[in-house]
Amino acid sequence: MRAEAARVIAAVVGRGASLSTVLPPALAAVAPAERGLLQQLCYGSLRFGLRYRAVLGELMSRPLKARDVDLEALLWVGLHQIDALGMPPHAVVHATVGACRLLGKDWARGLVNGVLRNVLRDSAVLDPERMSDVQARHAHPDWLITQIRHDWPAHWEAILAANNRQAPMTLRVNARHMDRAAYAARLRDDGLESHPAPHTETGLILASPVAVDQLPGFQQGWVSVQDSAAQLAAPLLDAAPGMRVLDACAAPGGKTAHLLERTTDLDLVALDIDSARLQRVQDTLSRLGLTAEIRCADLSMPETWHDGRPFDRILLDAPCSATGVIRRHPDIKLLRRPADITNLAGRQQALLETTWNLLAPDGVLLYATCAVLRAENEAVLSAFLAGHPEAVVEPLVTTWGHLAGAGRQNLPGEDEADGFFYARLRRVSLHR
Repeated sequence: MRAEAARVIAAVVGRGASLSTVLPPALAAVAPAERGLLQQLCYGSLRFGLRYRAVLGELMSRPLKARDVDLEALLWVGLHQIDALGMPPHAVVHATVGACRLLGKDWARGLVNGVLRNVLRDSAVLDPERMSDVQARHAHPDWLITQIRHDWPAHWEAILAANNRQAPMTLRVNARHMDRAAYAARLRDDGLESHPAPHTETGLILASPVAVDQLPGFQQGWVSVQDSAAQLAAPLLDAAPGMRVLDACAAPGGKTAHLLERTTDLDLVALDIDSARLQRVQDTLSRLGLTAEIRCADLSMPETWHDGRPFDRILLDAPCSATGVIRRHPDIKLLRRPADITNLAGRQQALLETTWNLLAPDGVLLYATCAVLRAENEAVLSAFLAGHPEAVVEPLVTTWGHLAGAGRQNLPGEDEADGFFYARLRRVSLHR
């Protein structure tokens, strides 16, 4: 189990692979009873990996070679077991040392044994409060700490702390089947406690996460898993029956499904450039008994897919740094680079220009990201509005989040939700 976790983590750290890509095959390869622990080891070790790297720097006389990234990953797994999982110390050392052989690094058994036993003798070495290095203390890369602190000076520590906590499992009840209260009662009948997700119409937050096959009616389409901040998109877009709607970056399909659940008779096009991820949209809609026109195409090249008919509503859930969902994707801390933000902001600006040209007069475009950096949100909207006098900001009248330029920003952990930015723009005529 520890060796499997180390291989997954090494793929993220050494090859730049995403956790969502490398973890599922690893989970499928182990017994069902072991999958929960494997997932816990991978998520937790990556969540605090930058802290564990600093701890190893204190405990080891010389750093590991680059080719031994799997061994560093194994040490992170060992440290995480001691740090957060409360496992019996002797079992942690025995299992982690034993994993060296499975990694083909039997020579490292003494090293791993010595490091872990030193930590057990002085567990204060894992205490973030004693760490002078900001990166180690907050378990985030220096550049990201600096940027979040600059953008959110009154909230930066709360954001970092929220990123280091496991996110809750939040559900979206399919209102076509039953209301939220009725589904909460069904959960209670099955021994599952929940409470309403703030600011949502159909959201429920589980007291403890479970496998989806334990959710009553999941396969029958009664419910889906979706963070409560993501559930804000459909009400904000406010599509009416008969409208032509574009979900411009639709995969994996949660917002597409919510739009269709909430409003009947939509002429909805779900577009995405990734065919594999687009299949997840189709699978989701099939499970829920919903239909949409699913198109695999490059949004930035409408001449290859658009039929010329404008859209009354457009949801642009733009590709972003995903810095608002780090608690669900801890590998973002290790994979994202400062240059990515500039590149993403440029891409967001281009996609906003493209989709705006597809919007009908008096139509509404909802710009969304799961990022918390102002360069991807406020700055993109500000630059766009400066060049488009026909674009009018419709203020979001709500109690969630923070005013952020043309939109509103929910920060990670607020109301138990992820970090999301939303801005609503209406296209008006400049001719009297």
